[in-house]
Amino acid sequence: MSTLDHLRQFSEEQYEGELSALRLWDDQMKNSRPINWQLSPQAVLKYLIGGKLKDGTSIQPKYIGSKHLMEIAVATLATDRALLLAGLPGTAKTWVSEHLAAAISGDSKVMIQGTAGIMEDSLRYSWNYASLLKEGPSRKALVASPIMHAMENGSLVRLEELTRIPSDVQDTLLTILSEKILPIPEINEEVRALEGFNLIATSNTRDKGVNELSGALKRRFNVVVLPLPKTLKEEIKIVDTRIKAIKFLDAQQAKVKTPEEEIARLIEMFRELREGVSSDGKIKIKSPSAVLSTAEAISVVQSAISMSAFFGDGQLGPKDLASGIYGAVVKDPAQDKAIFNEYLEVVVKNRADWADIYDACKALNQ
Repeated sequence: MSTLDHLRQFSEEQYEGELSALRLWDDQMKNSRPINWQLSPQAVLKYLIGGKLKDGTSIQPKYIGSKHLMEIAVATLATDRALLLAGLPGTAKTWVSEHLAAAISGDSKVMIQGTAGIMEDSLRYSWNYASLLKEGPSRKALVASPIMHAMENGSLVRLEELTRIPSDVQDTLLTILSEKILPIPEINEEVRALEGFNLIATSNTRDKGVNELSGALKRRFNVVVLPLPKTLKEEIKIVDTRIKAIKFLDAQQAKVKTPEEEIARLIEMFRELREGVSSDGKIKIKSPSAVLSTAEAISVVQSAISMSAFFGDGQLGPKDLASGIYGAVVKDPAQDKAIFNEYLEVVVKNRADWADIYDACKALNQ
């Protein structure tokens, strides 16, 4: 099975050509690379922010926003200090984490998904119990965690949703991040991290299930807070870029015309509901329980393209978008349905050129 058959490609597969071109660019520019890094910090930044190389290779932007935040993130990973990407849902924390790992280590798959039920051995190591019963504790019977694997290889490891992990399990990271060793007391050994090892964690600042980080653990991270897009134009560009990068939409996109004004209206609606005020600043709006992030807008456009391709006329329009908008806004029917209805009546209805989107959304919000 080729990578093109997979529903989603890893970053290092999808952007293999760009990464190869950046390695050549590094050589030409004589940029120094930290030990076990695939690219120099300058090339990693260019990979994230985008631009053109001297040979004409175009590097697509992976993060549209503050260049300085990406400089801080890359510079942090070149030290022995771990990186924590924090922010509201949909601010590209996981996206940035994956691309950093792809550019620096050439492998974004070394990853742990944090959950409320995660155990300490998921961060340290576990045992092959058949070998353990037969031979007793030994390196042969030990099953390395992704963190242990990264330490032994001098590479990056990703830890998603750090604050969903219980506090006592979080503290497993203290020795790893401060001493750069992982003790294995059962066999009186330890794993010592090779140069190049580091950890990128993400944290959702709105998650109601958050386990606050201890002061000791906070000190071992450099925190970079990724904000929501500042302007409507910036958010439209992010949505457009991400939609074009989704490979499994290629067939549908070939059939569907996606007018920018429709995406602009969707994002303007989300921004107004998110910020609690109309775009002209004249009308205050109640905000629903949903975050209505850029990631939500991308999901709505994906769904609308599919609707238009299979059940519509091939022209992305209000009817295609409406069901996705309703599903994104109305997470709590008891509360959000009334909030959405009020927004439709006091804002959307009074815009002469928005009558079609008003009718489509109103029909669903009865």
